[in-house]
Amino acid sequence: MDRFMLHLNNSGYLPIDAKTLLAKADSITSEMDVIVRDMRVSTKYLEFDVSVKKEELDVIVKKFETIGSLYDARPVVEEKIEKEDAIKRAKQYFNDERYWECHEVLESVWKNTHEGEKDLVQGIILVAAALVHYQKYENDICVSILNRAMDKFVNASGMYYGIDIDKFQQVIGMMISSKSMAPFMI
Repeated sequence: MDRFMLHLNNSGYLPIDAKTLLAKADSITSEMDVIVRDMRVSTKYLEFDVSVKKEELDVIVKKFETIGSLYDARPVVEEKIEKEDAIKRAKQYFNDERYWECHEVLESVWKNTHEGEKDLVQGIILVAAALVHYQKYENDICVSILNRAMDKFVNASGMYYGIDIDKFQQVIGMMISSKSMAPFMI
């Protein structure tokens, strides 16, 4: 089986609907050799993490039309990307509320950083991971991970590849104190 990230256009679902949508996806694929690993709800997309034989992907997409129309289907593979390009792509994913993909791209950057930069990148990864939980309506887990992320930013400030770290920390701090989660841009 191959692993794919399916993005369906969101027609009004909210993170509170994630468990119901995951159950619906499991139900409509129950007769097939498919694993629906997870699902997340963003403002724009319904993101399904599925494992299926590549030649059966079109059948899955057709079945998922009862939930939403296809935006894209991408295979999940570890990519080798230069640091600057990886950070640029991670920012695009973050701003497009594709937090899981942001997290994945930044993992390769994190593995190749040192000391202070390592903590900074890990903090950004943790924020993306926290927002994945927000998309699954797991806000307590989200807040817990955001607190861990803030610990990674203790010695960080200024700009990092176009990311205003001070503003980033301020937004995260406000979400933690208010316990009100929301997508934001970097």
